[in-house]
Amino acid sequence: MNFSEVFREYEDELKEVEKELYNIFQSEAALIPTIGSYIINSGGKRLRPLFLLLSSDLAGYRGYKRVILAAVVEALHTASLLHDDVVDEAELRRGKKAANKIWGNNIVVLLGDYLYAKALHISVAQESLPIMEALSKATSQMAEGEILQLMKAGDPTITFEDYIKIITGKTAGLITAACRIAGLLAELSYDRLQALTDFGHNIGIAFQMIDDILDYVAEESELGKKLGKDLMEGKITLPLIELLKKAKEREEIIELIKQEFFTEESLSKILNYLQKYNCIESSMKIAREYIETAKGSLSLFPPSPYKDTMFRIVDYILERNR
Repeated sequence: MNFSEVFREYEDELKEVEKELYNIFQSEAALIPTIGSYIINSGGKRLRPLFLLLSSDLAGYRGYKRVILAAVVEALHTASLLHDDVVDEAELRRGKKAANKIWGNNIVVLLGDYLYAKALHISVAQESLPIMEALSKATSQMAEGEILQLMKAGDPTITFEDYIKIITGKTAGLITAACRIAGLLAELSYDRLQALTDFGHNIGIAFQMIDDILDYVAEESELGKKLGKDLMEGKITLPLIELLKKAKEREEIIELIKQEFFTEESLSKILNYLQKYNCIESSMKIAREYIETAKGSLSLFPPSPYKDTMFRIVDYILERNR
């Protein structure tokens, strides 16, 4: 079963998740569902909901609450993207014009706030304090990750540990919550619940690492954003951290990073240095280590088609757009 087949297998349930997502966007303020429709119809891989559904199957929970909470997780993810695009002054999101470029920053920030509040309101209705704790933790981590990233923007002294803290907040926290919620719904034992939580954490870190690597190697048509966009925004991610660690030309690279106006010529020089020092390959090696750790977390679960499917999704994350 390949990645497309996995999505086809869960297609009906993911459509139910999208219906619940539309419900989250419902409001007497007509602009909210209008923008909601635009965002939902812009696509997206729905990986976070899929991880929650897959983890629920692995854990043995089939109830409808998993659909509702998968929609909540996607709503929280969408809210974070809306805020990110405002902060980053993004032009594109998933290959389409970013919502803030159509409706303006003020509206989009308020819509993100609305989604956070509405998603958490719906999660309260599920009457589970542990689930609320998982979601509220992920929500605060997302904001913290973005603030840490802004604090470290253009800072060549950023460490690998700093980077892990940033991507744990930005990405891994919500994927961790998605997997943990599935275990909570299934009322797993402590050991298995922790194993599923650890899986989400490590796969979330690997997912963001690979996304950051793709920023230096993927075509715009594949990734939906310009090559080197992260660096042009001052984001120093894993490949550049690897480069600063290895390069003899470190001082020159630091000067390039610190330029007030980062140019295409500067980007070209950075890309050449990344190639010279094999930083893409070494970054991929680190991401693979997190993926292997994630797979190892599931050793507490017996062999099953669901476990096999989760491994296939993990392999897709490693291979996407490459």
